[in-house]
Amino acid sequence: MIEYPSIILTFAAGFLSFFSPCVLPLIPSYLSILGSAGGIAVNSKKNDPAAKKRFILVITTISFVLGFTVVFIIFSIIVSTTFLLMGGILKYIQIAAGIIVIILGLNFLFDFLAILNYEKRFNMNKKPKGLIGAFFLGMAFGAGWTPCIGPILTGILFLAGQESIGIAVLYLLLYSFGLALPFLLVAFFFDRYLVPAKWFNNKLPVIRKISAILLIIIGILILTGRFSMLNEALQRWQFQYIL
Repeated sequence: MIEYPSIILTFAAGFLSFFSPCVLPLIPSYLSILGSAGGIAVNSKKNDPAAKKRFILVITTISFVLGFTVVFIIFSIIVSTTFLLMGGILKYIQIAAGIIVIILGLNFLFDFLAILNYEKRFNMNKKPKGLIGAFFLGMAFGAGWTPCIGPILTGILFLAGQESIGIAVLYLLLYSFGLALPFLLVAFFFDRYLVPAKWFNNKLPVIRKISAILLIIIGILILTGRFSMLNEALQRWQFQYIL
């Protein structure tokens, strides 16, 4: 059973992924492409009324979100199945995974692994058409594995890999929801997005540090196998607080 700390941690990881330097600055481009997929020009004030643009953007964004959610769920099934097949060496895999995630978190802070600066993005010049096009765009986004999203997603996948396939899928659904929520909010408030976007862009270094700390915490929990103990401790605290 997935517990409250798991819900908070995985949701926060997905939410912070949206505010990474690889995603947030490209949001205007995503909106333009998703608007184009729905047959509207987001940046045009002459053609479509705002209500129509908003409706179409939200619908195409939902399709986009479903696309990367499917990819993340597939990842979770693959990782969880692989970990289960490891059997007797799962303990060593857990230690290795924890160390990797801690290193990824430290790299967020100090940027000492140049190889992680490589990123693979889908071709933004190829405009998707309709809801199916937006869905495949979301899948391409999910599989792009940018250096900003990749480490956080890796941490959640390793965390999910220690659970059953069903729980692993729930982890990635929560992560996807955390990432999807700001996408949907931006689509709904697209005409008011630019002002807060500038503020968030200025805060990217701080957001990167918060993401690094979150990754390091996830890595330590994986390495020490204490995530379940954290669940139990918080549940005891909650029980005592209620009493």
